[in-house]
Amino acid sequence: MSEIKKVVLAYSGGLDTSVILKWLQDTYRCEVVTFTADIGQGEELEPAREKARQFGIKEIFIDDLREEFVRDFVFPMFRANTVYEGEYLLGTSIARPLIAKRLIEIANLSGADAISHGATGKGNDQVRFELGAYALKPDIKIIAPWREWDLTSREKLLAYAETHGIPVEMKHKAGGSPYSMDANLLHISYEGRALEDPAVEPEEDMWRWTVSPEKAPDQAEYLELEFEKGDITALNGKPLGAAAVLAELNRLGGRHGIGRLDLVENRYVGMKSRGCYETPGGTIMLRAHRAIESITLDREVAHLKDELMPRYASLIYNGYWWAPERRALQVLIDHTQSHVNGSVRVKLYKGNVMVVGRDSKTDSLFDPTIATFEDDAGAYNQADAAGFIKLNALRMRIAARLKNR
Repeated sequence: MSEIKKVVLAYSGGLDTSVILKWLQDTYRCEVVTFTADIGQGEELEPAREKARQFGIKEIFIDDLREEFVRDFVFPMFRANTVYEGEYLLGTSIARPLIAKRLIEIANLSGADAISHGATGKGNDQVRFELGAYALKPDIKIIAPWREWDLTSREKLLAYAETHGIPVEMKHKAGGSPYSMDANLLHISYEGRALEDPAVEPEEDMWRWTVSPEKAPDQAEYLELEFEKGDITALNGKPLGAAAVLAELNRLGGRHGIGRLDLVENRYVGMKSRGCYETPGGTIMLRAHRAIESITLDREVAHLKDELMPRYASLIYNGYWWAPERRALQVLIDHTQSHVNGSVRVKLYKGNVMVVGRDSKTDSLFDPTIATFEDDAGAYNQADAAGFIKLNALRMRIAARLKNR
């Protein structure tokens, strides 16, 4: 253990990572550098700095990564219309490669020989952090306390904190084990407590970002989203940066009860896990992006993207953002977006996002002179369809003749 001289800890200032900080100091007798990422979790981060200082930490990094997170991670993922197992918009998964990247950058800056994280040995995050770290710095040492120590419950963590004078919010002591929550600009997730029984409906007061559809406004709200190369660049005519777009869509979607999900998913480590998610802005983005693609993408390109998407989604979910196959797929996906330009109009109402219009002045493949049900003035010769159908039926006709002999 003495070979570890300095370690960079992904540090939130919460119960787990506060205990880990002290545990690293006591167990490894090493210098600890803390790194706290602001990716839009909506919490005050300065208390994390003060907590770290209380334990003698000299190098404290608190980085605002919100714009980078949305611009370089969320937006590229949404260009692929990425959904894991048909429902999950990967809000936690897509944040991990950015955190891994910054952990390695800080390790390089500070001369640390190891990194550490608070992910448990049962979950996906340990895989995501560590695959990312190894991809970016192959010889980095990684300390995962949950795989080493005997503090295997919240009660043991609280006892350790009390013994070592680690400040803990009273709500944890009074209310028992809280939900395990993760928040960023794309989503907020909930696990644990009553959610461990997949038959039990989530408590209404659990949700933080969205009102229930029953309590959403009775009046629908219309939004217009403008796209350039597959990314949203303006909302209701107002140009906005990537982080600002997503934050505003979260606010508007949350007001209308959009983006709640109750999911039992298949973790990469092999178990099934029940989680609840709020992704209001992402839900709107996905619906709108598919709508603009519907008029700007070639049919076979669109279908190819849909075929590749589940593979791409699994790569992100399982932690392979920095792997060569994800990078290769991204090149293809980004190439398809060169003509995904235009605007989409959506209606928000009682938990629903409804596309009500889409337009592209420069890149629309929708030709009304051909698609019309009225007189097309010879733009499309309907007689051509007979040969098209007969040729496509040829293999089935041959098989039917054989069967009927």
